[in-house]
Amino acid sequence: MVEELTSVKNTRVKEWKKLQTHKGRKKTGHYLLEGWHLVNEALMAGRGVHELIGTKEELEAHPDIVARFEQVYSVTPAILAAVTETVTPQGIMAVADLPDLHRIPSTMKGAWLFLDRVQDPGNVGTMVRTADAAGFSGVVAGDGSADFFSPKVIRSMQGSQFHLDLYEGDLAKWFEDAKQAGLPVYGTQLNPEAKDFRTVQPKTGFVLVMGNEGRGMSSDLLSQTMANLYIPMRGQAESLNVAVSAGILMFELAKNLSN
Repeated sequence: MVEELTSVKNTRVKEWKKLQTHKGRKKTGHYLLEGWHLVNEALMAGRGVHELIGTKEELEAHPDIVARFEQVYSVTPAILAAVTETVTPQGIMAVADLPDLHRIPSTMKGAWLFLDRVQDPGNVGTMVRTADAAGFSGVVAGDGSADFFSPKVIRSMQGSQFHLDLYEGDLAKWFEDAKQAGLPVYGTQLNPEAKDFRTVQPKTGFVLVMGNEGRGMSSDLLSQTMANLYIPMRGQAESLNVAVSAGILMFELAKNLSN
């Protein structure tokens, strides 16, 4: 059954709008997906999606997907504009379950990406998407990093949150867990005295840590790694964007891993 909503002052609309905030997502345990691509990714991954929200035209164009939802809302473009932060809403949204970001993985194996106070949502989303492409097992955001489920990060991840595990927590504790699992932990440092990343070739699993855009990794974490890696640069640029650096390192370090 499709319920039609026409007022931006509707209680349901106000609840959806709250999901654009960290507080609202934490309180409800839900977040918003926008666009058919992300809705389809969630359905294919078997993740909880409870409410489908769209314009009459979009809902009528995809009756097969609409039929998979018990709660469907036909809304006006004005309501979508009020709920979403995008300049040109795609005409479709869904309410999805937030995963438990503080759960403990049963085992740590394969390649992992840790984020130490990476604050830009675009960078965080791009790194999650790249970790997915490089075959990583999971990504852990330390304190001070951008929220995985903020609208900007979700747009940058492009559905990769459904393909690998995401966690939040104290990276020092995660370092201990990784070492107990036998995974070497590699930090990153803008320092020619650090280890050339091309000389490191893990064969099983590892952890790669990327630091804050302006300050890099914290000195405390740098002192706890097996090695800190550096990307030699032939040109005149002083540094690389953190997401670009992460992409280079992730693909290089993961290339010899056994499947």
